[in-house]
Amino acid sequence: MSRPPVAIAHDYLTQRGGAERVVLTLMRAFPEAALHTTLYDPEATYPDFAAADVRTSPLNRLAPLRRDHRLALPLLAPAASRMRVDADVVVASSSGWAHGFETGDRTRTVVYCHNPARWLYQTDEYLGGAAWRSPVGPPLMAMRPLLKRWDRRRADQVDVYLANSRVVQQRIRATYGRDAELLPPPHGMDASAPTEPVPELEGWEPGYALVVSRLLPYKNVDTVIEAVRGTGRRLVVVGRGPEESRLRATLPDNVRILGGLPDAQLRGVYAGAGVLVAASHEDFGLAPLEAAAFGVPAVALRGGGFLETVVEGETGVFFDRPDPDQVAAALDVSDRHGWDGATLRARAEEFGEARFISRIRTIALGEGTVA
Repeated sequence: MSRPPVAIAHDYLTQRGGAERVVLTLMRAFPEAALHTTLYDPEATYPDFAAADVRTSPLNRLAPLRRDHRLALPLLAPAASRMRVDADVVVASSSGWAHGFETGDRTRTVVYCHNPARWLYQTDEYLGGAAWRSPVGPPLMAMRPLLKRWDRRRADQVDVYLANSRVVQQRIRATYGRDAELLPPPHGMDASAPTEPVPELEGWEPGYALVVSRLLPYKNVDTVIEAVRGTGRRLVVVGRGPEESRLRATLPDNVRILGGLPDAQLRGVYAGAGVLVAASHEDFGLAPLEAAAFGVPAVALRGGGFLETVVEGETGVFFDRPDPDQVAAALDVSDRHGWDGATLRARAEEFGEARFISRIRTIALGEGTVA
């Protein structure tokens, strides 16, 4: 029996974020490919995955791990090692695990790397503080030497590395000693598609500030909330994560946390925003491109992937540190700036999905000439 030409791999499908949107694009690039992942929670991630042939590890039988993949950290390396993917080419979307799935000797592996494992190489940032303060920190630190050896062995077996940003390109070189082609991800927001209203925003006029982010410590959503606390500026936060209950506990009246939204509602929220605020440490600055597709500028942290997607003075304003006063000052600058919607939308078009699909197919299948 012949093997399938292409399979797709991803770390886990338990949330909604930029990495999961890349996997949706990979599904459109390789529509016949099965999708292999360690954990899959259909309720927590994009509903589009229901149409895929999703194949999971035995860990998926444990509901607590599907709800919070960080609880599975001690188990994910052996689980990933036992994930058998049989295809001529495996295209893996990875930030720590999918590059370690087991493949045959005749399989070519192409890894689209969102970041070398942040929990392993940037542990304090990932956990939001000193590792010893986190419940998963001490066991993770104890396992780190073993996990680093596992991670390096698996990386050495990869045929082609692709990086989503220059920052990640440099980290791949520093961590694995590998060169990686830069291939920015598509933004995935179709501003011409239908929108749906969000009941929680009934009575809110357009022009609010917007955060679209997972609610993790290093995303600095709390900083943005503090920047608008006690002001007349309204803020909408779209996202889920372990920080949600803490943020909600002291949420001011001028802030709404909406959780995860269907795409039609997310498009509506983007369309009604006056400015996007991006205060996180990002490897690729995806949300400003999504906002730009709707003619919405960004106020962003000067660093990482935002330097590749935000053009200062044309599509956004930078601040230097994730500090409430700096965020507030940058918002004031944005308010006074005359933004051009056509310039913003043109910037988003530079990161369209068709370009990404064409390049990934060329690299994986040899369609055209690989540069």
